[in-house]
Amino acid sequence: MMLIRQRIGLIYRLAVNTSVRTCTKDTKGGPHHRPEEAEGDTENDHHQRKSSETRVALRTPLFEHVSTKDKKTYIEMVRVFEGRSVHRRNHVEFIYAALKHMEEFGVHKDLEVYKSLINVMPKGKFIPTNIFQAEFMHYPRQQQVIIDLLEQMEDNGVIPDYEMESMLVNVFGKKGHPVRKYWRMMYWMPKFKNLSPWPLPNPVPDDSLDLAKMAVERMCSVDLLSQITLFDTENVPDAIDHTWIVSGQSSEQQELLARHQQKPVFIEGPFVIWLRNRSINYFLLKSESNPPAPKDEEDLDDVRNIRIPFVGIGMSHSEAPPKNKVALQRSIHEQDDGTIFAICCTGSSTKDSLLSWVRLLEKHGNPCLGRMPVLFKFTSQVADRLKVAAPDGETDGDGKSKEAELGS
Repeated sequence: MMLIRQRIGLIYRLAVNTSVRTCTKDTKGGPHHRPEEAEGDTENDHHQRKSSETRVALRTPLFEHVSTKDKKTYIEMVRVFEGRSVHRRNHVEFIYAALKHMEEFGVHKDLEVYKSLINVMPKGKFIPTNIFQAEFMHYPRQQQVIIDLLEQMEDNGVIPDYEMESMLVNVFGKKGHPVRKYWRMMYWMPKFKNLSPWPLPNPVPDDSLDLAKMAVERMCSVDLLSQITLFDTENVPDAIDHTWIVSGQSSEQQELLARHQQKPVFIEGPFVIWLRNRSINYFLLKSESNPPAPKDEEDLDDVRNIRIPFVGIGMSHSEAPPKNKVALQRSIHEQDDGTIFAICCTGSSTKDSLLSWVRLLEKHGNPCLGRMPVLFKFTSQVADRLKVAAPDGETDGDGKSKEAELGS
């Protein structure tokens, strides 16, 4: 019986399809074509037409082939998309494409632009009507694209306002997942905005010299007596690289360097410090690693010889009273991996500029550097080798002047 039913159903479907095709062909060829007969398109044709519309929308070069990339042009393209259709189809794909090209237009930190993208979403259509739709993410693609938009705002440090909350509520309702993301951002982002003890301007300057001054001031703030000095290598004799040097050193560091006697010192770096979205390299003038302080192996939990705090001897009197231990307290500049004597940022980060820095330090309050060997200890590649011409015009056998190379 089952086989007979399947055959009957197959014959019926073949007959219906044949009649539909003949009717469609006749109505298209005849002079009188009614619109209700055109609704006989198959579901496959509908999906193909919809996918072709999506491809056409995605192929439209809205952001790629624009001559002037600024905020005004970006907002204008968003308005062009809003005016294309009342239903605003393919809005998810458009928002993803707009988020991808925000940095090219320089609007990735503009709150107004993010609100204009949220305004692209249709209003009232995606609001859940029951608890199941609210918890199981009603219209997931539309909610996820706005969550990604809010995450991009969070990555770029853009704090939303209360107008954005009303926009999200109008689109997804109070129980939508983007609204929950907005509430978490409004709780945490204002707390973290002013949490740093080293406030920086927003945006930070693009000039490398200004960045170097802010970086050295920020790192030298551990010692209130630190002095920030701006040097120019043009005042250093025999300097090849003419650039600026921002140096930071305190009086305590000068005393530590003077007590270092004739032991070698090292120039380490370059290290990287970030100032918001800008970075700059810096170098350290350090000593070799300091030996750790001796550890007291006395077990304080041992009750066999309890000491009297006012007398300083044990109650059993079996041992001699302990000797008082006196030790100098380490300064903030004396770390386990070495003592930091100075810090600097140079305009070129080359070895010649670092040699000029050492000579300038020797001239300004550190005469002991002239008697110390200075060694380079780089953590990454630093410029080419420094070539210094030999004195008195000495030449080798080929008639070329001799040059001494100072490597790392």
